Amino acid sequence: MTDDIYFAPLLPWQHGLWSQLTMRVSMPQQSLPHALLAAGMQGMGKRAFVWRLVAWLLCRARDEHPLGACGHCESCQWLRSGTHPSLQVLPIVSMPVSADSAHHKEAASSTAKDKKSAKAASNAALKIKVDDIRALQPFIYQGGQGMRICVLDHAEKMTIAAANALLKTLEEPQSQVYLLLISDAPAQLLPTIKSRVQQLALQTIDPAISLDYVTKTLGSTANREAIGTDAIEQLIQLANGAPLAAIALAQASWYSKRALWLTTWQALRSGKRSSVAASDYWQTQLSIAEFIELSELMIIDMRRVGVGFGAQQKDIHFLTALNDYKPIDTALEIFAHSLQQTKIALQQNVQEKFAYDKLMQELADL
Repeated sequence: MTDDIYFAPLLPWQHGLWSQLTMRVSMPQQSLPHALLAAGMQGMGKRAFVWRLVAWLLCRARDEHPLGACGHCESCQWLRSGTHPSLQVLPIVSMPVSADSAHHKEAASSTAKDKKSAKAASNAALKIKVDDIRALQPFIYQGGQGMRICVLDHAEKMTIAAANALLKTLEEPQSQVYLLLISDAPAQLLPTIKSRVQQLALQTIDPAISLDYVTKTLGSTANREAIGTDAIEQLIQLANGAPLAAIALAQASWYSKRALWLTTWQALRSGKRSSVAASDYWQTQLSIAEFIELSELMIIDMRRVGVGFGAQQKDIHFLTALNDYKPIDTALEIFAHSLQQTKIALQQNVQEKFAYDKLMQELADL
């Protein structure tokens, strides 16, 4: 994520909500709620919306630019440099940064001796602790300083103590102070937190708008393969209607290997290929994280077919593959659980080769 997110074009399905909020700010008799929640699955564009709104609210020329921040005033320049005095972000790693800073961060990451340790540290960095919330208090309660905005990304990762500390702030709203919460898993937020924020209507997207956006973004190919309307509709369905997630799915290196995964399972099941040979091959094709993501998608449709429902992936011949043998649902459930456990093990620095070998053996026994 870079500072460009502050000034990116508004996503097509967000125009109505944008107009509602910006009109409330512009009309003297109305005001923006002091606490807003952008929640829902990944791929709906909620972070894009929040960062554009932050830039516009702080923009010195917003009255002349109702569709987004001007990008040129002093406030916008502060945002670009990551030094805006009226913006606080938790966790700090969620702060959009300049392109130069992003490049430096990427270079530092690529030279890290232990990338898995770096990944674990990154996951820990997303957690919001009570001391983080307490550190916001001087910023929130400094009166007479004009508009101030606090963005809490991954709000579901707040500790209980942090959530209770935030609750006190929500119960005592300050003039010109806005709290913007972002969450991929709002069910994990405390009910008392959710009851004191107004949720943004970001989750309902017109299917026609979604189809048009994904079609225009992908063009006629994805991963150098032709892609038509049926394929795009399938992507959107697999992404549960989230356009950005559908685009990411199409561009994922593993998505084009779905039929190969099914062929590998059949070869393992019949004994035509050993689990060691399959593991060695797949390690040259995908990272273990990508293979797990692929496997999770395939298992979902195998379970659907097993209980008599149609597969969501219409371009993969599940019925033919499962004609002679269908794994029982409990076996598929156990394998799905093993995939989850492997994710956890990888965060604890388990070697990828060991994890790959183990999963291939379990796939052979499925």
